[in-house]
Amino acid sequence: MDETTSREKVLKSIRNSLLGKTPNPFSNVDLESKIYHELDESLALNFAQEFTDLGGKFIYCEDEEDLKSVLKTFVLAEEVQPLFCREPALKTLLNSIEISYTDKVEDFKTLRSSLTSCEFLIARFGSVMVSSGLSSGRRLNFFPEKHLVVAYASQLVPETKDALTGMQEKYNGKLPSMITQISGASRTADIEKTLVMGMHGPKEIYVFFVDDIIE
Repeated sequence: MDETTSREKVLKSIRNSLLGKTPNPFSNVDLESKIYHELDESLALNFAQEFTDLGGKFIYCEDEEDLKSVLKTFVLAEEVQPLFCREPALKTLLNSIEISYTDKVEDFKTLRSSLTSCEFLIARFGSVMVSSGLSSGRRLNFFPEKHLVVAYASQLVPETKDALTGMQEKYNGKLPSMITQISGASRTADIEKTLVMGMHGPKEIYVFFVDDIIE
């Protein structure tokens, strides 16, 4: 009998709540203003600042020819071999500057670095958007110690929403199964609050930024 009474009390309370109107205690909340401040610098400058603040390495290239020179100097100077690359356009680039690379699956476990393109650069957060729709696939963005990204000024957008809109247009509404933003080098401080780099991905990420916009 007590259970029935308790049940009736609960149902009555619910009915009364549904019939009555509770005044909104937050009637003065501003729902129209933008959450983020306006980007007051150029998109490229904002991206570079945010990206480097997150531990990324930003390398500016004036054009395609400058990219070849800068990339060759970098690869020869840094410990990036074996370099793994699967994208046809980037393979052509490496061949033109006589830089060796591998695209064999059996070499994947021994790779030290990877060279990939990206989908977009997001100025607000200094993030690199990649997806499984790229020829490099899913793994090359996360497994190697060093991740080298070739990106262009024409891929730079202000916000994440702009990048997602661009993805919808690029893939005609059929989005890749994996889309993610890389914000700086992989890190974690979960273990005894000690910062560990490269825990869930590359220890270092480089963006070779090619200025392909003619003003």
